[in-house]
Amino acid sequence: MRTAYSVETVRAAERELMARLPEGALMQRAAAGLAAACADLLGRVYGRRVVLLVGSGDNGGDALYAGARLARRGAGVTAVLLAPERAHAAGLAALRRAGGRTVEITETTEITESAQTFETAETAKAAETGKPFETAEHAIRDADLLLDGIVGIGGKGGLRPDAARLAAVADSARCAVVAVDLPSGVDADTGEVRGAAVRADLTVTFGTHKPGLLVDPAREYAGSVRLVDIGLDLPAQPVLEALQHADVRRLLPVPSGESDKYRRGVVGIAAGSARYPGAAVLAVAGALRGGAGAVRYVGPAGDAVLARFPETLVSDRGPQQAGRVQAWVVGPGAGDDASAVGEVLASDVPVLVDADGLRLADRDAVRARTAPTLMTPHAGEAAALLGVPREEVEGARLASARELAARYRATVLLKGSTTLVADPGGGAVRVNPTGTAWLATAGSGDVLSGLAGSLLASGLAALDAGSTAAYLHGLAGRFAADGAPVGAHDVAEAVPEAWRDVTEV
Repeated sequence: MRTAYSVETVRAAERELMARLPEGALMQRAAAGLAAACADLLGRVYGRRVVLLVGSGDNGGDALYAGARLARRGAGVTAVLLAPERAHAAGLAALRRAGGRTVEITETTEITESAQTFETAETAKAAETGKPFETAEHAIRDADLLLDGIVGIGGKGGLRPDAARLAAVADSARCAVVAVDLPSGVDADTGEVRGAAVRADLTVTFGTHKPGLLVDPAREYAGSVRLVDIGLDLPAQPVLEALQHADVRRLLPVPSGESDKYRRGVVGIAAGSARYPGAAVLAVAGALRGGAGAVRYVGPAGDAVLARFPETLVSDRGPQQAGRVQAWVVGPGAGDDASAVGEVLASDVPVLVDADGLRLADRDAVRARTAPTLMTPHAGEAAALLGVPREEVEGARLASARELAARYRATVLLKGSTTLVADPGGGAVRVNPTGTAWLATAGSGDVLSGLAGSLLASGLAALDAGSTAAYLHGLAGRFAADGAPVGAHDVAEAVPEAWRDVTEV
């Protein structure tokens, strides 16, 4: 399982480790891993041009020491110092000993709109002596690799203007961008991006992942992420968890020789309407592939469901008269009929509420439930439930998922570019590492609801059912799409392939 820890926890672990190590040893560990990652990305180090964007913190020191290592292997290294008087002294000395050069960006640095060229203290000095000089902009545009060491994990808000200008030049240049620990300008704890930030191709992070590396919108700025172990002793309870194949394999239900369709669990699907019969069909499609022994369908789309899936147990007498189930899914394509939603919420089994069900559900009834409840909103539905603009949810996904779970006393699966699953108890939030942008297609969420409901019926806890379903659904989306547009029914049909991929050892 991949885990992420808060800035406060990481700093405490670093202080504890530094107290046991010689001075500077921890930074040297980080710099060695960082330099190795840069060398791997470059392929050949000798003769390559490397630019370091160096701020005043330890990330700047990591970048300087890594730059020194690359310079000793024959790279031409230039450090652009954004706070020259506060640059890491020992790292700067190491870079200069290795033959690295520096360009200082002072408080009076300006960039002209016409030439887009930086004026620096060093360029002025070079011009006076008649020697060739290199501006910060030219260095970045000519670089093969740029190392972002502007701001550390404690940074809040976007980049300051001078750093933002450099980041903009880097974004338009053709060089590879490597972020030190996390891209400068993103929030390490929340994944929020409140201004200009560096867009990296690779982020080399130390000791543990930070939440912002796994949660959008910051995740989009991180590129690929490489973790360097520096020996931190971290607590058992992280802030964020990301399941891997082995974790999902342990959670998936496996029938025994004594199993029958009822012992494996029966999931009820209360979904669809005259206007949206397809939602019922797709939810049933997901449920049939989710591990439960049987699927009961209740609603007005029974004929459409039977035409596609004759193995479904169909009833037209309402959820309370449909027969025994171990879990319910309610809401996909329900339209404006709130009666089924109310009946399902009154049951004493786990319930998944999705789509129209989120809008129709009595919120006090959701909070009053004693059996597990799993809510599966997308950002727009989450915004309506929280009473905030959609943009607020999309910009602060982690905080929004936690707030929804606490407010409604339910497990919340917040769908989107980063799917998060939060429990009302406030433990570690699960972030889903699988998926593809092609899953942004009509009906995909209905398949996910049926799949998660089936896992609930088979006995998984709401947190496990939601995160396992999201994992399989994302993997199925990848397999079904394979780089091309895909329909929701294709995703449902690819779930068995995803299941087999996870369970094969």
